[in-house]
Amino acid sequence: MTDVYLNPLTDFGFKKLFGEEPHKDLLISFLNTLLPEHHQISELTYTKHEYQGLSVSDRKVIFDLNCRSPSGERFIVELQRVKQIYFKDRSLFYSTFAIQEQAKQGSWNYKLEAVYTIGILDFLMDDDEQEVIYYAQLKDQHNRLFYDKLSFIYLVLPRFNLQQHQLVTLQDKWLFAFKHLQELDQIPAALHERVFQRLFTIAKIAQLPPEERQVYENSLKDYRDFMSSQQTAHWDGYREGIEEGKQLGLEEGEQRGLEKGALKKAQEVARNLLQLGVLPVEHIAQVAGLSVEEVVRLKE
Repeated sequence: MTDVYLNPLTDFGFKKLFGEEPHKDLLISFLNTLLPEHHQISELTYTKHEYQGLSVSDRKVIFDLNCRSPSGERFIVELQRVKQIYFKDRSLFYSTFAIQEQAKQGSWNYKLEAVYTIGILDFLMDDDEQEVIYYAQLKDQHNRLFYDKLSFIYLVLPRFNLQQHQLVTLQDKWLFAFKHLQELDQIPAALHERVFQRLFTIAKIAQLPPEERQVYENSLKDYRDFMSSQQTAHWDGYREGIEEGKQLGLEEGEQRGLEKGALKKAQEVARNLLQLGVLPVEHIAQVAGLSVEEVVRLKE
């Protein structure tokens, strides 16, 4: 069947729906479901800064929007497809850009406006966590808030499993839209709010100009190819691990399968990056979570 609506987890879909000036009411509505009451926003200005990353691997799997409220708060909104070995380090690193750009020449008392990093994650952030939405701030040794102007909010889409009849809050509905928009052929009755009427209208693929339609098709192909390669590598490794573990008993065989699947997936990431031919082996090893020796072996 032909898709009716854009996939918001593609580069084109994400930026078309949330990164264009005429559509910023969608981004504002979405952000306000995540922000505390004292930082609810009614207006945003997009900035030209791009924090996607210095490496090709970052730009291949992470798409971002950067904006600012009239009162000065900064918002980094990222869509990330795949987990990186130093995922949290990366989030912290790029949040500092939004802090440093607030510096003023001449006499300045160092007063900063709040910075929010909002991550929409198409992977499990921590295997031992169960939250769909993960909030983080800086705290002291007594678990008291040390600094309230730097916040990290992550939406873990694979953990969101509510069905249409279970959607209650606006936040529930936005999460449902992110995860299922491309699968739908009409607006669900549960998403009756005006903002979702707007979302579905803008997301109609059939109304795109021919040149944008082609850009979207390319973006969708990249997304499908990337996700397929990850899933195939993981499943192949899982099956190999099960076979190797049969002699060890069912439980240990299952664990061996999971470990083998994770290794295969990491190797596939490394192969994809090696094919680009622009990253040093050390960087590829860091992104894929492999040793330098393993990446060199794959390269050879």
